[in-house]
Amino acid sequence: MSGSELDARRMLCPMPVIRTQEKVEQLQAGDTLTVFCSDPGAIHDIPAWCRVNGHEVLDIQQQGEEITIRLRVGEE
Repeated sequence: MSGSELDARRMLCPMPVIRTQEKVEQLQAGDTLTVFCSDPGAIHDIPAWCRVNGHEVLDIQQQGEEITIRLRVGEE
């Protein structure tokens, strides 16, 4: 298991979700991904995408305009 990061700052909807999906496709089940984004919609969109696709949101933090979402890749 490994941890990866994705910088989706300055991207607008739906790009943070699309980039998250592309990155998750490169990872293995159990890996973690930390997504850094600035689009306020991502705070709802990425967790919703995770629920639909079987991934687990571990943590969501917001500091100013920056949002950090940490997720664990689920089984395919």
